[in-house]
Amino acid sequence: MSLIQVGLLDKTGELDPGLLHDVAAALNIQVTRDLPQFWNIQATVSSLPKGKVPSGVWPVFLVKQLPPGEGGFHLDKHNQPYAEVIAHPENDGWTVAASHEVIEMLVDPNGNRLQSSRAIEIRGGKIREGAGELEYLVEACDPCEADEYAYSIQGVAVSDFLTPHFYDPVVTPGTRYSFTGALKAPREILPGGYISWINQENEEWQQLQYIDPKQPPKIVNLGPASGKSLREWVHTKNRDAGLKTTRYLSEKRLNPELLKRTRERRDHLDKIATNRAAMYGIRKR
Repeated sequence: MSLIQVGLLDKTGELDPGLLHDVAAALNIQVTRDLPQFWNIQATVSSLPKGKVPSGVWPVFLVKQLPPGEGGFHLDKHNQPYAEVIAHPENDGWTVAASHEVIEMLVDPNGNRLQSSRAIEIRGGKIREGAGELEYLVEACDPCEADEYAYSIQGVAVSDFLTPHFYDPVVTPGTRYSFTGALKAPREILPGGYISWINQENEEWQQLQYIDPKQPPKIVNLGPASGKSLREWVHTKNRDAGLKTTRYLSEKRLNPELLKRTRERRDHLDKIATNRAAMYGIRKR
């Protein structure tokens, strides 16, 4: 299996280079340690120098803003994947968004991967198993994308993600349906998340949206798909839904508990790194 290289490139010119380095290091741990436990993927993540995208690298551009209605995933003119993530120096939420886009790009590089599994429907305001079979668009973070379910790697908040068992027909003891265990059953959708599918009985694209835990989830019709990437097309449909998409994560502050915990962790690690450097005669500039 060939090694996939992903690179983070700051196009804002405003992000702390130290934080960018820490985020790239954390995402590299996530894709080399956590992701391969469940998905057959070999990849690395690094930060890229300004103005350069080396051959073979899938870039994740950190930008100040995105056009209205545009999501984070794209295919370039050669049909190669890249991503864009809104990043602001005053908000750490972009680290979860970047992790989300990197994982989904690695699991489904072209944004067209479908997985057949038992249908779900809404009965009595709850997500229940349906009678049919659906073709689900494989978006590895969307059902558990809210930052409430993120976890920390070396003081950097990263996204939870599905395991292939998410598409199992039934619950089995000891099975993990997402990396953190936040998902307790196949095809469960957590508040803030969503899942999209094509119903092959009528060829309609639909989406289950769970926006607010105080309100029941709902299923909406998306209409006929268009374009070369299903995921890119789905993202254009989510702009007004109120879901905790990567755009939402980037523009809103992390939940206070996670923000406090990750920053404290980074502060401790920074002191350790400074002390270790001093041990080797290196002084902080």
